[in-house]
Order: sequence, then structure tokens, then C-alpha cells
Amino acid sequence: MFHWLEKHPFFFSVAVFLVISFAGLVEILPNFAQQSRPTIGTAPYSTLELAGRHVYIKNSCNACHSQLVRPFKSETDRYGHYSLSGEYAYDRPFLWGSKRTGPDLMRVGNYRTTDWHENHMKDPASVVPGSIMPAYRWMYINNTDINTAFAEQLTIAQFFSVPYNKPVPMKDGSSIIVKMGGSVAEANALALEEAKVIVADMKDQDVKDAVARGEIPEIVAIIAYMNSLK
Repeated sequence: MFHWLEKHPFFFSVAVFLVISFAGLVEILPNFAQQSRPTIGTAPYSTLELAGRHVYIKNSCNACHSQLVRPFKSETDRYGHYSLSGEYAYDRPFLWGSKRTGPDLMRVGNYRTTDWHENHMKDPASVVPGSIMPAYRWMYINNTDINTAFAEQLTIAQFFSVPYNKPVPMKDGSSIIVKMGGSVAEANALALEEAKVIVADMKDQDVKDAVARGEIPEIVAIIAYMNSLK
């Protein structure tokens, strides 16, 4: 067999290609499968965070901000630890982005606060002098669509085995449980409880009053999402 291959260069090349391809797959695929699993400390989005992600996409925030820290010193010095594939396990779709009109937001939850986001979204230039980012004042008035977020939760929990209502391991050895309601009413109640925690650190009285009435302005949802990016 080997002598025959030596006499036929084309078939010899094909055989070498097949052997190398098979060896490469054996080496790469198991590691790829492992790396694509959720990293320790990566939890699925809560109902409010997922609703905030919808607000983020709806307002095209991903057109100017990426969410992918590349493994270069200039990147990690500015934005933090480079991104790991398992950190995107619960993102559908991915919001990696390719343009940075504004800074990368993959780790923004580590260095920005609820109060900072509240002021920045209302008047960016007052917080970051020279900023070209527009103000998003309608987010303080428009209410969040919690029902759509809940519908997405139901879908991904069923078809992608996202661990809602199950312990998720954290980096410090503890675990958390991200709750998902069993009905629209329960989902709205969970989102409202989380919203109350967010507005406790906000100053806008109209937003506080809205949450007290059982409403959730979009600004609260998008802040919940931004705070989850760590």
C-alpha cells in the first residue's frame, strides 16, 4: 500500500491531507467543545437583564460599542482581562462588534456604577466631556417589554438547556440561582424586584416613582444589563 502511494504523488498527497485533518480534528474539537462551555462565574441573564439587552440592541448600542476584549496588552490594560469563549455561552446573538466609536463594554460592570450610567445615558457630555454619544432620554419614559424577555427565556431554557432555577457556580466557590418565573406574572414580579434594587441607587424621582407603581422604565433594564457585564 505504501509503495503504491509513493508511486502516485496525487494520491499520496490526498492521504497525507486526510491523516493530518483527522489528527487535527482529534486534537482541536475536544478542546473547542470544552472552551465553549460556560466559564465558572458565567450565569444566564435574569429577566430584567435580558430585557435590558433587548433595549441595548433596539437602540443600536452595539453599532458603536464592541463586547470583545482581544488578548493584547493595549486591550487588557484599558478594558480588563481578555474575553473567553465560554463567557458568551448564554448570548444569542453574540454582540462582539467590530467598531469602537465608543469603548468596549465587555467588562463595564466592573468599573461603572448604576449612578454613573444614569447620568451618562441622560447627558453623556456632562459625564464624559467631548463625548459624541447621543442622549437617550426616552429610556427614562418608555417602559420595558418584560413579556418578550420572558418568552426568550422560555425558549432558550427549553432548547438550549440554560440553567435557570438551578445552582450556577461562581469563582469564589459559591453558587447563585437565576430565577425564571413560571408565568408572565411571575416573570414581571421577579423583574420588578430586581428593578427596585437598581433604582435604590438612582436619583431620577420619576423613574423611582414609576417602579413604585409597578412599571419598569427602559433605563432601569439597560442599567441592569450593563451591570451584568463583568
